[in-house]
Amino acid sequence: MTDSTPETIDIRRRRIVGAAALTFAAAAFGAVRPAAAETTARAARARVDAGLPAVRQIHAGDLDVGYVDAGPADGQAVLLLHGWPYDIHSYEVVAPELAAAGYRVIVPYLRGYGSTRFLSTETPRNAQQTVMAVDAIALMDALGIRSAIVAGFDWGARTANIMATLWPDRCTAMVSVSGYLVGNQAAGAEPLPPTAEHEWWYQYYFATDRGRAGYARYTDEFARLIWRLASPDWRFDESTFDRSAAALANPDHVDIVIDNYRWRLGLATGERRFDALEKRLALTPTIAVPTVTLEGDANGAPHPDPASYASRFTGKYAHHLIAGGVGHNLPQEAPEAFVSAVVEAAGFAA
Repeated sequence: MTDSTPETIDIRRRRIVGAAALTFAAAAFGAVRPAAAETTARAARARVDAGLPAVRQIHAGDLDVGYVDAGPADGQAVLLLHGWPYDIHSYEVVAPELAAAGYRVIVPYLRGYGSTRFLSTETPRNAQQTVMAVDAIALMDALGIRSAIVAGFDWGARTANIMATLWPDRCTAMVSVSGYLVGNQAAGAEPLPPTAEHEWWYQYYFATDRGRAGYARYTDEFARLIWRLASPDWRFDESTFDRSAAALANPDHVDIVIDNYRWRLGLATGERRFDALEKRLALTPTIAVPTVTLEGDANGAPHPDPASYASRFTGKYAHHLIAGGVGHNLPQEAPEAFVSAVVEAAGFAA
């Protein structure tokens, strides 16, 4: 698709090998030659079977960032950003398939997750929305990446949106699950209808000392509950959950999560050095970067109606509803759809 008309993709009818799906999609945009399709599919499958490559570390901005770097160093860069309470394993199929198609794929642990650490004990454990985007730009600078396709879900989608808003020259294209997620504290102060407020129950829980203590004590149990509520049809096994839950043992994780949700309600102030950026975002600016938005048909987490945000994207744009019981963690639940969206977005920018 090349416009904003929604398209429904039914994963139940498209449970084909992800590598083959990527090969055909990439060929359509000139990313691979049709003659190389069989070889590319075999390579992609082998990489998927091997899982994510080893995590590396690099100093970037305020952080020592843990990240995965897959694919050729000279390939089109793709930055994949995870959400809460998930980690880089949301892209354990997506990353190898994109790498096999010739993309350079970077998947970092966000601040407060996995092996990412603060370089100084004096740095505030701040998690306001702009700081995540500043972290991502700092990582790109440290890796020598001038521009990348930015893609994500949950916190990762919001971060990608902010990058595309504030630094469009650094974003070749974007894939955003649940569309336009740029927020501000003034909007966060507005009351919602009771049903919508109920969906944000954990945000209000985290606003209390009891909630902070509860999340610190029952981090894994809390994460498992969110996974089930946000993706009610996703039948993940315990080994899948355990791989990601290990990333939540980061010493700064609780502080980061609590600050993120308290900032949204105006209960955390953030840092003054980001005030100018937040003022720009408070204007709800449009995004001109070529964009593909996605939504799962069984997303149990709070999310906007696609019709409410289509006009926020002023560049080349398409939206796809992914059917078949796909929930909030779309790249892990429907990796072939996410891969196809990245390739589609790359085609928009070509």
